[in-house]
Amino acid sequence: MKEQEQQTLLQTLRARFEQKPDRHPNIPWADVQTRLDNNPSALETLQAMEATGGEPDVIGLDAKTGSITFCDCVKESPTGRRSLCYDRAALDARKENKPKGSALELAEAMGVSLLTEVQYRALQALGEFDAKTSSWLATPSEIRALGGALFGDFRYGRVFVYHNGVQSYYAARGFRGVLQV
Repeated sequence: MKEQEQQTLLQTLRARFEQKPDRHPNIPWADVQTRLDNNPSALETLQAMEATGGEPDVIGLDAKTGSITFCDCVKESPTGRRSLCYDRAALDARKENKPKGSALELAEAMGVSLLTEVQYRALQALGEFDAKTSSWLATPSEIRALGGALFGDFRYGRVFVYHNGVQSYYAARGFRGVLQV
């Protein structure tokens, strides 16, 4: 990233951080800035999250390692990451009406991981996300081996986690990324 792009991204991240202090109580921006300064590749990943509509923000701190957790905090599933099936095997198995790609491949290319069910529920404790959309979730291998994948959303005042065939894709389903810095 060019210096100007980095500064613009850092300004955006800091403004969002300051606007939503309830997402990261007791984490000072100076600590976040230090972690980012020591991990320049994280800025490229955060830029990819931002560019695809994720609005990444800090949602946690690992007390043991000191790592900062960023997550997509946009209200609905990021627009630049929708209409994707779950993984490459699902994409390859589709014979007709193939989506533009897969959630796992795009996440890997961006440098993020899909949220687990536990992480998704923790995110939902910070606000109401995916009230009109849904997000693919990291799926346990035993479920994936049976041809399924998990996704979550927020409806009727509560979080729901469902299953779907990995080959399915919908205009309103994307994925949220998580990044440890």
